[in-house]
Amino acid sequence: MESTPRVMVVEDDPTVRAVVGDYLREAGLVVSLHGDGLSARAAIAEAIPDLLVIDRMLPGISGDELCREVRAGSDVPILMLTALGGVEQRIEGLEFGADDYLSKPFAMRELLLRVRALLRRRQAADPVSVFQTGRFRVDPAHRRAWIDGREIALTTREYELLLHLARHPDRVLTRDDLLRAVWGWSVGDGSTVTVHVRRLREKIERDPRLPEYLRTEWGRGYRFTPEGDASSTS
Repeated sequence: MESTPRVMVVEDDPTVRAVVGDYLREAGLVVSLHGDGLSARAAIAEAIPDLLVIDRMLPGISGDELCREVRAGSDVPILMLTALGGVEQRIEGLEFGADDYLSKPFAMRELLLRVRALLRRRQAADPVSVFQTGRFRVDPAHRRAWIDGREIALTTREYELLLHLARHPDRVLTRDDLLRAVWGWSVGDGSTVTVHVRRLREKIERDPRLPEYLRTEWGRGYRFTPEGDASSTS
């Protein structure tokens, strides 16, 4: 029998923290609440939850810093909450390692849907066996990937992006294609894809500025070439 997912909410506004905690508990989740980054950091050191919901603006240490620290040692899904709704602010949150973001004010129903989507992708058991595509080897059942025998340390969303690309080699995939397939969004901000492509390139390319595997097809989208293409300048 599967255990109930554990969600940690790190939010300094006591009203928002209480409302979010109550709502997620009513949805059947085990929820722990923290009002600052320092107490959350100490709790995470004791036991990493199944998902983190972190506000960017926190006392003690910022949500960005907490996210970066967690991401350095874990691929636990992170949903970032932010009162800064601009594209650049959202991109910053993603670059610190968040898997998803939600701008304040938000509907509790949307928060729950985002949380469930991240947990579902995290917990889903994929029956497909290990497969090889070009220089990449992927193990869907254990959510691991290698390039030339070297294991790639990936966050949850980076892994899902690589898995989808590996299953569709040499095809041009638009940002909308990737948002639907990897994030499960019918509508969303394409910059989310851009940030994760950049992060994935930093882990699989010898020179992310001259990608051999994950190339940009200008005006169209991205093409994953698992054998590599050193002539690419995109």
